[in-house]
Amino acid sequence: MAGGEEVEVKVLGDWSSPFVMRAKIALNLKGVKYENLEETLSNKSQLLLNSNPVYKKVPVLIHNGKPICESLLILQYIDEAWVDSGPSILPSDPYAAAMARFWAFYIDDKWLPAFMGIPRGKTEEAKVEAAREAIAGLQILEEVYEKLSKGKDFFGGNTIGYLDIALGSHLGWIKAAEKIIGLEFLEEKKMPNLTRWANCFCSDDAVKGVMPKVDELVEFAKKLQSRN
Repeated sequence: MAGGEEVEVKVLGDWSSPFVMRAKIALNLKGVKYENLEETLSNKSQLLLNSNPVYKKVPVLIHNGKPICESLLILQYIDEAWVDSGPSILPSDPYAAAMARFWAFYIDDKWLPAFMGIPRGKTEEAKVEAAREAIAGLQILEEVYEKLSKGKDFFGGNTIGYLDIALGSHLGWIKAAEKIIGLEFLEEKKMPNLTRWANCFCSDDAVKGVMPKVDELVEFAKKLQSRN
């Protein structure tokens, strides 16, 4: 961004949404100040409806009046709009960037539906089966981490990157699910790499202020279930 240029950045979101957290983490990494506008999804604001008229979902990043929707697209936009600020979110190497995009898509397209099968399961058996499928997906990502990180703290190397944000944004809900159903998702003996990675991710300054508290997510999940 040009020096001295006045920048207005807003994030339309919901505190419990891992997708909203993606945008906030990326902005924190780049050192960009933003206004957080909390949405009530049962009573969406006119600003949200106007900013994302197609999907009517959060997050929406509004940069100088221009809305950007969909969390993974928002990550790429932030990386390019503030290219000279903070660490790069996507790798500069084209192949590494393609791999980061591929596995981020895997998380949203394959892993997340399995994970979301836990609260949607109509029986305890269905919930446990969905949890086991989600754990199997994490075991795949354990191997991916070992290949991509090359012994460093994050998928992206020494600093949090695109794939770290894509998966790490779900860690609060993963820990909440562990409390709710009593299964350990990131078992240190079986997934030592991801366990260490998760600790590094959650302790980073860009993450600590926006990661929801696990107990609050558990209570929120119980309220949602009681409505169904």
